Amino acid sequence: MEKDDLQLFEAGESTALVCIDHEQYQKMVVPQLTDLKYKVHVGLHEEDVLLKLRTYSYDVIVVYENFKGSALATNPILQKLVCESAAQRREQFVVLLSHLFPTNDSMAAFVHSVDRIVNIADLPNFKPVLRRGMTEHREMYHFFQSTLKTVQTM
Repeated sequence: MEKDDLQLFEAGESTALVCIDHEQYQKMVVPQLTDLKYKVHVGLHEEDVLLKLRTYSYDVIVVYENFKGSALATNPILQKLVCESAAQRREQFVVLLSHLFPTNDSMAAFVHSVDRIVNIADLPNFKPVLRRGMTEHREMYHFFQSTLKTVQTM
């Protein structure tokens, strides 16, 4: 069992799931998430990741496009996330680590149903890219979420 698998989340904590099976990339992403005060779980196998997604609600999910040798179109984690309910997806910020697309490519992010793309070459800048993306995400959904809460109380 991984050390981080023993770590339970407290209510109100920022949580992240890192689905990167490439050790060098993982070592660049996890410390930056920790610096941003995220409690991090690392998923190294498809079954492990799917179990964690059923068990926990993560604020940030980072997915490597070639997870376990998959291609972008066959990535099992991305396929699972696309099937999540709209309400669940609005609560998650999904980051795709890509060799193919440039960082912050909004059109590619939209096409692949993720919130942000970070190119592998930009991994040293993961923290500021994520922080900016999360700010934009909160701003974009703020009005929608507050309206939804108002409607639900009626």
